[in-house]
Amino acid sequence: MNEHHLTIRRTARYYSLGDTDSQELWIVCHGYAQLARYFMRSFTPLDDGARMIVAPEALNRYYYETAPGVHTGDARIAATWMTREDREHEIEDYIAYLDTLASHVATDATRTVIALGYSQGAATVCRWVAHGSARIDHVILWGSPVPPELEPAPSLLRGAALTIAIGESDGQIPPGEIERQDERLRSAGMAYDLVRYAGGHSIEGDALLDIAARVRRTRTRQ
Repeated sequence: MNEHHLTIRRTARYYSLGDTDSQELWIVCHGYAQLARYFMRSFTPLDDGARMIVAPEALNRYYYETAPGVHTGDARIAATWMTREDREHEIEDYIAYLDTLASHVATDATRTVIALGYSQGAATVCRWVAHGSARIDHVILWGSPVPPELEPAPSLLRGAALTIAIGESDGQIPPGEIERQDERLRSAGMAYDLVRYAGGHSIEGDALLDIAARVRRTRTRQ
């Protein structure tokens, strides 16, 4: 038996919020087992008239319930960016997808572009910015560190600033992981800001607004 691969056309779905002529464009990638339209609810606090938020949805959807048989009309549907199956092609596909999306929505070259990834979406965003072609000014990894296969270096994110946000009670972060990540990045000369907030493995509104204000101040000073 021989394995083959064929590149085909796919239709991707994304949601947007805010002013299309705004100063900032946020591209926000959901985590495992989420859908973009529900994930977008966490970003309504950013809709201040000066931002556009775009939430792409992962291409792999599935019925979240694992029981066999016919799924009812109210069965939960979820999406994932990738699994371990055919991993490298999954990564290549979502990098190409996000590059295409960015070129479609980031039409103003003077606009600040922020890429935020939550949980599984954080690894997705990090790989996209490292290996893609879209211009990204700031990367926010929420609830997840830099993926282990990416070698830290000042040039890893192609000039984008990096913020990592971790909840004080995030049960998805193993003990000691924050310290190991800090040593890994800083020993490689990779500057970043670590934001700790009161909360767990979720997008917390107050922390999001605080990080957004930091990003805006940073861009204003440049």
